[in-house]
Amino acid sequence: MSRGVRSFDQVVLRPVVSEKSYAAMAAGRYVFRCHPDANKVEIRRAIEEAFAEQKITIVNVNTVRVRGKTRIRSRGRTRVRGESPRWKKAIVTLAAGQKIEGLFEGV
Repeated sequence: MSRGVRSFDQVVLRPVVSEKSYAAMAAGRYVFRCHPDANKVEIRRAIEEAFAEQKITIVNVNTVRVRGKTRIRSRGRTRVRGESPRWKKAIVTLAAGQKIEGLFEGV
């Protein structure tokens, strides 16, 4: 992927839906699955652009590279080893009292 200007769909792939991410939303932290080459500045700009009509202020962006899980399954007498793909997680902290409306519509 080129290092030029990227759109929101290229940088932020989707929100992470889990119990832990829902609990973090109460504290104003939102978790997104991002492109592995995206950096914090690109993630911040993409989210601010996507939710510009809500006028959100991003205080902090933390990123984590999530390792793919290794899975072993048996096929008769042989074992097949596979691995799920690696991905990047972005944890975005908004200013106090702000929230993103309509994030999980259609998920």
